Amino acid sequence: QVQLEESGGGLVQTGGSLRLSCAASGRTFSIYPMGWFRQAPGKEREFVAAISWSTSNTYYADSVKGRFTISRDNAKNTVYLQMNSLKPEDTAVYYCAAPYRRGNWIHDRVNAYDYWGQGTQVTVSS
Repeated sequence: QVQLEESGGGLVQTGGSLRLSCAASGRTFSIYPMGWFRQAPGKEREFVAAISWSTSNTYYADSVKGRFTISRDNAKNTVYLQMNSLKPEDTAVYYCAAPYRRGNWIHDRVNAYDYWGQGTQVTVSS
């Protein structure tokens, strides 16, 4: 059973930084891509960033490009999301996600991912 557990959320002022972590367990971590998504109140879940299993490929939503960085440590079974220059519109519950299908690919669609963490709240005050 694949389990994902996010941590690192919190309250931060505009312009601040946070680093989210997602610890994965239940299968070989290094052969699957990983993604980060977020969901604000009253809005649909949206793509934030994704990383391939080899770390050679990353992909970002336009809204976070240049401010957020996704990375992974396959030895620690962990994926990270470094968030800098945070804005109030970044306020949301952040989820990490993993697919059932392994391989060196990445995708930005919610339905490309099968396993989800419980989420961690990020609140950016103005």
